[in-house]
Amino acid sequence: MLIAHRIALDPNNKQRTYFARASGVARFAWNWALSEWTRQHAARKEDPSLPPPSDVSLRRQLNRIKREQFPWMFDVTKCAAQEAIIDLGAAFRAFFDRHGRYPRFKKKGVRDSFCAANEAGTFRVDGRRIRLPVIGWIRMREEVRFTGNLKRVTVSREADRWFASIMVETDDIKPVEHPQDAVGVDLGITTLATLSRGEPIPGPKAHTSLLRRLRRTSRSLSRKRKGSSNRRKAKLKLARLHSRIAAIRRDATHKATTMLTRTYRRIGIEDLNVRGMARNRHLARSIMDGAFFEFRRQLGYKARFYGATIVVADRWFPSSKTCSCCGSVKAELALSQRTYRCDACGYEISRDLNAARNLEILAASSAVAACGEERSGARRKPRVKRASRKQEPNSGLAA
Repeated sequence: MLIAHRIALDPNNKQRTYFARASGVARFAWNWALSEWTRQHAARKEDPSLPPPSDVSLRRQLNRIKREQFPWMFDVTKCAAQEAIIDLGAAFRAFFDRHGRYPRFKKKGVRDSFCAANEAGTFRVDGRRIRLPVIGWIRMREEVRFTGNLKRVTVSREADRWFASIMVETDDIKPVEHPQDAVGVDLGITTLATLSRGEPIPGPKAHTSLLRRLRRTSRSLSRKRKGSSNRRKAKLKLARLHSRIAAIRRDATHKATTMLTRTYRRIGIEDLNVRGMARNRHLARSIMDGAFFEFRRQLGYKARFYGATIVVADRWFPSSKTCSCCGSVKAELALSQRTYRCDACGYEISRDLNAARNLEILAASSAVAACGEERSGARRKPRVKRASRKQEPNSGLAA
């Protein structure tokens, strides 16, 4: 399997300068290739005999002209420009397959990065060091946790820190023996996740806890004169604070998703419309602070690592309106009602815990039935299932 390990780097001033220049070359190559792709695509509409643009043809075109037009690109590794155009081709393929949006031009200082594929030993790792083309050995804060073939490295900047994301083809991660069978996970605002077993997973609420400092730092930046050294320092201070908020949130999400996928064999979770939920201006900040989409994404790939199964409820599955005791469904349930009271049986329970238990019932019911048939989909099943019958030939038609 392919897995990426993100490690903080400890470069000196010369290496930091090289990283910034290589990121600039990668950004320029992306923007140049995107402009050429758009121009060639428009020209092909007028003359269909022209060949369609592709990342391969654009890489060859850049190699032919860069010595005369862009000689400064030879100061850094050729992988920076080549891999950027390869990534652009992948972005266009995702757009044409309706799995992504149309590629956009990149801006300086926003997600600066460059990549290098490990072809014929382009880079290698030795303990807590990594050797990159042209610049040589760079110190890392830790060793690579996985053993296997090194496939690709992406060097990126976050605030004033540089990171190396090393993709490794490894077999170190194996499926585990799960001690528990099924669990339902209900994501919320006050609590990051409520499990059907009753244990809450509290969220760090990093943005909420650091909001006062964030506002003060943003106000300080707005008062600095543009182009001054003080504005540059204030901008870096704000970027560090945003990086800290993201690191706290990422750490909590990784710990929670790893615990769930290593503990439970089947995990039931809702297919939340996070973008639609964020349109509520009263809840948008808390919803985005919980990182619901990232929680779901990490559950997906970690479940494949550890052999767990994710059962995703339909977006219209009434997990909160359904009684986890008798199965009756309420017609209306206001968001302000945090306690669920069943009108049919009188059962009373926390709203989040009730939703989590319904998701656990869904996850358990999606397992293989006793007769060996797979359940059809992620929706609530009736309590009584008809027994399977062997289809007999119609005697009238047979005659």
